[in-house]
Amino acid sequence: MLHMARLFVLFAFLLGMVSDAYAAGEILIGLAGPMTGDQSKLGGDIERGARLAIEEWNAKGGVLKKKIRLLVGDDQHDPKQAVSVANKMVNQGIIGMVGHFNSSASIPASSVYHRAGIPMITPASTNPKLTDQGFKNVFRVCGRDDQQGRVAADFAAKKLRVKKVAILHDKTTYGQGLADEFKKNLSRYASSGISVVYEGGLTQGERDFRGILIAVKAKAPELLYFGGIFPEGGLLARQAKEVGLTAPMMSGDGVIDPKFIEIAGAAAEGTYLTFTPDPEVLPQAKRFLTQYKAKHGNELAPYAIYAYDATNVLLTAIAGARQTKGDAVVGALRNLKYDGASGHIEFDQKGDVKESPYIVWITKGGKFETFWTPTP
Repeated sequence: MLHMARLFVLFAFLLGMVSDAYAAGEILIGLAGPMTGDQSKLGGDIERGARLAIEEWNAKGGVLKKKIRLLVGDDQHDPKQAVSVANKMVNQGIIGMVGHFNSSASIPASSVYHRAGIPMITPASTNPKLTDQGFKNVFRVCGRDDQQGRVAADFAAKKLRVKKVAILHDKTTYGQGLADEFKKNLSRYASSGISVVYEGGLTQGERDFRGILIAVKAKAPELLYFGGIFPEGGLLARQAKEVGLTAPMMSGDGVIDPKFIEIAGAAAEGTYLTFTPDPEVLPQAKRFLTQYKAKHGNELAPYAIYAYDATNVLLTAIAGARQTKGDAVVGALRNLKYDGASGHIEFDQKGDVKESPYIVWITKGGKFETFWTPTP
C-alpha cells in the first residue's frame, strides 16, 4: 500500500509538471456570458469579438512570445452560475477575464477575481455597483447606467416632452438598476409636470405580460420605459400593441439587438433605445467591422466591438507589463491609453472609461437608426 501511495504521489507530481509546462507555453484568457438559453445571441457576440482580437494577436506571435488561448464559460446570466464559472476559470489558470456580460453575473463574479488578483474587464455590464465596489482589478469598456439613464430622461423630457411615464423592469441587477437611474433622473424635471404614473416589475422568462400592460394602459402613459433585455422587451412591445397601449416604448442597450425586432415584429417600429454611437460612422471601427463581417455576416452585434476592445486592452496591458502577474497587469491597465475600435479608452480611478457617449436610437423600417444626440 505504501508503494502504491508513493506511485500515486509521483504520478500527481508529474501530471502537475506536465500541466504547468503546458500552461507555461500559452496565455489563458477567460470569457464568460450567457452562451446558452434566451440570451445566447449576446454571449455569442462577445465571444466572436474576443476571438477576433486573439486571432490577430496570435497571427503576430501572441503576447510575451506565447500564443493566447480563450477559455469560454457559460454563466446563463445567473448569479450563482457566474460565481461557479469564475472559480473554475481561476482554477484553470486564466491571466485575465473578459466578462461577464450581465451585471447580475459580473458583480458576484468580480469578488472571485478580486480575491485571486486577476484583472477583469467587462464589455457590457453597465450597473454602477460593479466599479463602485472599489475593486482595483475591475474595469469596463462600456458606459454606466447612471449615464444612460440620464440621457434617456433628458430625451423624454426635452425631446418627447411627455408628462406621464410608465416604468417596467425585469427585476434584475441590470434591468431594475437602469429603470431606477431613469426614474431618478426623470425627477429632475418634476417642476415641468412630468411624473411616473405606473411602476412595476416582471419576471425574466415569462411570456405573457398582458395583465401588467392592461394595468399600465389604464394610467394612460405617454411613454413606456422598460429596463431589461430583448427577450422580454420584444414581447412587451408586441403585447402592448395587442392590448391597445399606443404609447411608444423606450429601453436601453439590452434591447438594441436584431432579436428584439424578430420577437416584436411590426410592433418594434418607433421604439427608442439608448446606446453608444453607430460604429459604422466611426473611422476607427472600419477595420474591425470589415473583418468581423467577413467572418460572421452583417447582422448587428452591438457588444462584439466592446469585447474586441476589452480583449485588446487586456492583452496590450499584459504586453506593457511584460509579465502576467495580476498586480502588474492591473497597474498597466490603470495607466493605459488605448485607441480602440469603439473609441479612445482610458480608465478613471474606479475602472470606468472616461468617455462613453450615449445617444438615442429608433427602430425604423425593421432596423435601428440614430435618432437623437444630446447636447454636450
